[in-house]
Amino acid sequence: MVRLFFMAAAISGFLSVALGAFGAHGLKSRLSAEMLDIFETGVRYQMYHTFALLATAWACERWAGSLTTSAGWLFIAGTVVFSGSLYVLSLSGIRWLGAITPLGGLAFLAGWLCLFIAAVRGA
Repeated sequence: MVRLFFMAAAISGFLSVALGAFGAHGLKSRLSAEMLDIFETGVRYQMYHTFALLATAWACERWAGSLTTSAGWLFIAGTVVFSGSLYVLSLSGIRWLGAITPLGGLAFLAGWLCLFIAAVRGA
């Protein structure tokens, strides 16, 4: 899991930087300020959880177990659902996608909770 989570974090970090640059330079004149802000929120949370995924890879070595593994998968799922829905919403204008964004946020919260419990238990 350690290597997988590090690879996923590297890809996520790369995509965060690329999407951030795309938003700042390629979308600025094409999206409304509101939609650009939504896009940037997706990028920001993706980058935050790229770092969380790196920390999770480290935690998998220190406290190997289902909690740390679950945290990694929850951060990946949260990024796909939270940030992904914001990207699609901002680019397409399909408003109902905003209704699934909180599910990604819940995945993020569950990931952080798993890391906390793993640290408390030390396993």
